[in-house]
Amino acid sequence: MVTTSYPRFPGDSVGTFMEPIAASVAARGHEVHVVAPWHPLVTRPSREGGVRFHFYRYAPLRSLNVFGYAAALRADVSLRGAAYVAAPLALAAGWFAAWRVARRYRATVMHGHWVIPGGFTALAAAPRRPQVVSLHGSDVYVAETFAPARRAARMVFERAGAVTACSTDLARRAIALGADPAAIEVVPYGVDAGRFRPQPGKRAEIRAALGIPDGVLLGFTAGRLVRKKGFEHLIDAWARVETSPAAILAIAGDGDLRDELRERARAAGVASRVFFLGNLSQDDVGAYLGAADVVVIPSIRDDSGNVDGLPNIVLEALSAGAAVVATTAGGIGTVVDHERTGLVVPERRPDAIADAVQRLASSPALRSSLGEAARHMVETRFGWGHTAERFEAAYRRAVANKAGGR
Repeated sequence: MVTTSYPRFPGDSVGTFMEPIAASVAARGHEVHVVAPWHPLVTRPSREGGVRFHFYRYAPLRSLNVFGYAAALRADVSLRGAAYVAAPLALAAGWFAAWRVARRYRATVMHGHWVIPGGFTALAAAPRRPQVVSLHGSDVYVAETFAPARRAARMVFERAGAVTACSTDLARRAIALGADPAAIEVVPYGVDAGRFRPQPGKRAEIRAALGIPDGVLLGFTAGRLVRKKGFEHLIDAWARVETSPAAILAIAGDGDLRDELRERARAAGVASRVFFLGNLSQDDVGAYLGAADVVVIPSIRDDSGNVDGLPNIVLEALSAGAAVVATTAGGIGTVVDHERTGLVVPERRPDAIADAVQRLASSPALRSSLGEAARHMVETRFGWGHTAERFEAAYRRAVANKAGGR
């Protein structure tokens, strides 16, 4: 597996889906090698279970470690200046690392995560081996936006024996970029139903940490503070939520819009009711999901056209049995069923978000029924073992296509 992100330490909030993808494929009896850029925060051992790690260094200066780990894009809209300097170094180092690993361990399949750059790097390193590429969101946006990346993505799609996308939206956009419709399959992420589960015992603990009594409605969300998460619309919505006592909103995550969002909360008059928690571990996110009355996922397709494939927080919230309010941006609509597993609202509509939150605030029974249905759906459809089976099938297709001369 060639990737630009992987949880750098246990509980890291970056690239969280990569760890269960690699681990669940390894659990099916495969030998998995992960090639990824080094980062100052990496503390992974060389091997964990059936997964072996190969972190490559590429930057002569610490300030140039901006390749991967959600660091290359500013607010997920434009490339940082340092990324233009780091990219050639990282691509060369990544190519060499992937080539060396594929050759030394006689890789059967090259699995590139993010068509750009993971898919391109995997193809360049071992062009004669079967290729699988998985699309996660920002890679397709970069290919749509930058002509050189678009040409590289088209090359990868032409050579890939199988392509997976975490949402139908990504699959459609990849086909527009040149992916073969017959080779692409939508494979949504799984979720760790053991880590993200109903935790009624955490309710008092989390509320005590925030300093709020049990009778106060607690809303929660999590994600990088970037445009496509839509948090500005959620803050505007919170100013319209009328409960007694006044509802509290907790936002977990960090990013380029941190100061702007804090100022927006002040301007909306809700600064005292919106808590910015910073980055949380996965276990802490699970605890907050269990403690919240409502989880809001206000994702949007931002002004530049970028949108998440399927935000991790969606399945995590559903798995935790939370009452979810979400938009249909990207792949969210494929897992949140309006009135059954959550409430669906239009993008960029603070009034609609506020109305949905207000409705859930006034109906504990509705919150409970939505949460129970969501948990049941996750348990039956979105285990990582099931996801690994579908990746395994993609590997088989890629091997068969290679043998057939593709």
